[in-house]
Amino acid sequence: MTSKKTQWPLWLIKLFTYEYWTWWAFYLPLIPYWLYQAFRTKSLTFFTNADPCIDYGGFFGESKIDILKQIPAQYLPQTVFITQGCSFDFVLEQIKTLEYPLICKPNVGERGTEVEKIADEKALKNYFDSHPIDFIIQEYIDYDIELGVLYYRLPNEEQGYVSSVVKKEFLSVIGDGTSSIETLMQQSTRARFQLESMKKRLGMDFYKIPQRHERILLEPIGNHCRGTKFLNGNELINKQLHEVFNKIAKPIEGFHYGRFDMRVRSIQDLYKGQYIRVMELNGVSAEPGHIYDPEYKLLKAYKDLAYHWRIIANISIQQQKLGIKPVPTKVLWKVIKEHFGK
Repeated sequence: MTSKKTQWPLWLIKLFTYEYWTWWAFYLPLIPYWLYQAFRTKSLTFFTNADPCIDYGGFFGESKIDILKQIPAQYLPQTVFITQGCSFDFVLEQIKTLEYPLICKPNVGERGTEVEKIADEKALKNYFDSHPIDFIIQEYIDYDIELGVLYYRLPNEEQGYVSSVVKKEFLSVIGDGTSSIETLMQQSTRARFQLESMKKRLGMDFYKIPQRHERILLEPIGNHCRGTKFLNGNELINKQLHEVFNKIAKPIEGFHYGRFDMRVRSIQDLYKGQYIRVMELNGVSAEPGHIYDPEYKLLKAYKDLAYHWRIIANISIQQQKLGIKPVPTKVLWKVIKEHFGK
């Protein structure tokens, strides 16, 4: 049954549901707390020295392939790095050990922008032609469970901790035997935000009528801005999970804070540290994704964010004592301006 909220205008849903707010509107109330941490650390860019193994601490413009190379190989999907200017024949040669479908993503990108699941060689050629940039090709991991696991370790401590787990529920619809995919999407608030992009992607399949109880996966990329529902998975945090991620993270020299976006075959495998595949590792810009659970409260979300910012500040203070300084403000500002072409 369709709820009344499903029929609200999307702008009204955005206004009252913080998970859909633009990033700057969401973070605006936290500026005083950020300034407080800047005062504590004596640096406006205190976050940039938390992970010296990542450009600018992972705040902005970092190279995904440079990060992936530092993660123990047993936790990675097969990955190929494609540099701008190479030929498509070269690309085909590099992926000859991989099978379709594949995942393609920009080497420098944010929030799932231009990440695509590639079904065949024709789709790969289209991606190659339309993306004259450095990009990454990864094998598609078909494990059912996708998680975002945020981990931190203070520089003066041997052991680190998992502080956030987000479970990802991919955007899909369930057929009733009479309604088209378009109609089924209209009945879901979350899906309605993706109507235009899905219409473009699916073409005539957008009007297909799924069979009763048939589940249609609309979006295989686990990004919130592409319709994935983020669910609080903090109940999974325990001593075993801390130990697993110490094994994954500690070999990464200079890494102290970040979120592992990964797939795992089962929760039992997760606790055993096996059948884990890390697609990406994000540094200090990584959010504790559980705060975007639709049932989470705004004040609790701000409290959790503040807690993590304090962790980053504490890491920064210890790093400074070790002689590892934050990136100067003017340097970081120059990088941001260059990225946006200003």
